[in-house]
Amino acid sequence: MFQFTPVGIIHSCFREKFGIPRQSGLAPAAQATLELLPPYNQPTAVRGLEGFSHILLVFVFHAIPPGRWQPTVRPPRLGGNRRLGVFATRSPFRPNPIGLSAVRLERISTHRGQVLLYLAGVDLLDGTPVLDIKPYLPYADGIQAATGGFAPEPPPAELRVNFSPAALACCEAWPADNLQELITQLVRQDPRPAYEKVDATPRSYGMKLLHCDVRWEMRGRTAYVTEILSEVTPIPATEPLHPTDRRESPQPTD
Repeated sequence: MFQFTPVGIIHSCFREKFGIPRQSGLAPAAQATLELLPPYNQPTAVRGLEGFSHILLVFVFHAIPPGRWQPTVRPPRLGGNRRLGVFATRSPFRPNPIGLSAVRLERISTHRGQVLLYLAGVDLLDGTPVLDIKPYLPYADGIQAATGGFAPEPPPAELRVNFSPAALACCEAWPADNLQELITQLVRQDPRPAYEKVDATPRSYGMKLLHCDVRWEMRGRTAYVTEILSEVTPIPATEPLHPTDRRESPQPTD
């Protein structure tokens, strides 16, 4: 029997599963940091990694209850109407709940015994354990002649996204200038369950993002962001916005 020890932990803008992109890279504004854990938090362990623009993360779907694997699943990409073998999908409900993401490496910080990898384009829940880090090699990993089965192209942006004046004011007051961009990238992919997409019943939705609660409602094919509720005292605009800036907010639960 193999046993693995996480080499690091993810501090992500995503505090709950709802709203997380179904693949990495679909929301370039989605940021996270990977904090290396002892004894792996050594600058020498990441020496040379700064030369790569992207990295591969092997991680654990830690929010999936144990023993929930299924031999067939309903991929959201197919509208939840067809079953495929679990090994033909990237479903988190796997025999071993292990995931793989290719993310952008923006920079590396090594300071006072802490090693942080700053990432973008992530699809990782806050608190995700990372088992391994590997550099992305374009010549080997970017296979030009590869075919994508039932998902040959990126999913189209399904919704228009509009903001109420109050929501826009919250975005403008946020200490980083990409909050509106991040919300737009996430909501326009329509994170609703497939069965709700064919139901015209008006509904409101919300997701916990960073240190705020984002709420929107559906108006036809438009998602209207009604309000953004901050859960903490606003961070001064002179400080960078980043998931590792922990402000005594409630911890996410799986």
